[in-house]
Amino acid sequence: MLISALIIFLVVILVLYLINMLPLDGRAKKIVRIIVIIIGVISLLKLIAF
Repeated sequence: MLISALIIFLVVILVLYLINMLPLDGRAKKIVRIIVIIIGVISLLKLIAF
């Protein structure tokens, strides 16, 4: 369970890093970052809830 949580966390960090490299305007980057963080939190909550 701990390894799965760590993998999810690392994937979210990697995706956020790659989003920063995209040539988007600030508002679009902010929206995509929020969506990625929400998906990551939901994935972690599903992992904790079994």
